Amino acid sequence: MAMEPAGRRGLAEVVWARCPAVRRSGQRASAEHASGSGASLPRLGARRMTRFALTVVRHGETRFNKEKIIQGQGVDEPLSETGFKQAAAAGIFLNNVKFTHVFSSDLMRTKQTVRGILEKSKVCKDLTVKYDPRLRERKYGVAEGKALSELRAMAKAAGEECPVFTPPGGETLDQVKMRGKDFFDILCQLILREAGQNEQCSQGAPSNSLETSLAEIFPLGKTCAPESNSDSAAPGLVASVLVVSHGAYMKSLFNYFLTDLKCSLPTTLNKSEFMLVSPNTGISLFIINFEEGREVKPTVQCVCMYLQDHLNGVTDTH
Repeated sequence: MAMEPAGRRGLAEVVWARCPAVRRSGQRASAEHASGSGASLPRLGARRMTRFALTVVRHGETRFNKEKIIQGQGVDEPLSETGFKQAAAAGIFLNNVKFTHVFSSDLMRTKQTVRGILEKSKVCKDLTVKYDPRLRERKYGVAEGKALSELRAMAKAAGEECPVFTPPGGETLDQVKMRGKDFFDILCQLILREAGQNEQCSQGAPSNSLETSLAEIFPLGKTCAPESNSDSAAPGLVASVLVVSHGAYMKSLFNYFLTDLKCSLPTTLNKSEFMLVSPNTGISLFIINFEEGREVKPTVQCVCMYLQDHLNGVTDTH
């Protein structure tokens, strides 16, 4: 039977259809419950949660960042001296975090940044980076290589304002958003599939070690799983994902989290601050949560946005 395109069905339905390990897990649980042998199953009415952490970092500074020149996708500028220092500083800040997956845009400035971060890691220095073109910066067409002031002048001449204005040959905001949504959906499918497969190999709950390594430097607060294994306790994280990308792309992805997925924000952050462009190597952390058995969108909780603690003493952030 032909598989219906993923875009026409809910994410949970797609994962259920495509992931035998997840299906078997649910079927086994139902059978055990029916036979009375499922002593280790959650109490009646409880739903199992699957949670993972998503850490998103903007690339380090380039010469064109400092000179306010549009790079987009067509100008593949390397990091500046300051940019390399920023990447190293971010790496030192994150050096005890146990990442399970690392993704990066395939442009030079992000490749150099993610390499600088992992070189400082004490626990995942040798982790394989997956370079994904869906994480590239917004394409600015004829404006690439031109000053930001020229882009604004083009927008004004067209009777529009940045960033809504799309230069000839560039991507619209909706196109960038769909790229971000596509990456996020595929990432969620990957994490859920692996979680289902891992469940076949171990009967215990996910370890809290991933969360503990994050809690050392991030204000997890209520997002952190308690040490107890009570029915009401949040489960440990099944994965901790690092993504290195670009300013305009990240802003679009975070807008998707906020408007489409109704991302919850820390009390110290308002929506206008959420929609700013990240500084170079600004660090943002989200907790993504799925409730097993419900064909609904994941819930997203923002832990912090554009953290810059690691940049103390490192100049020039744009």
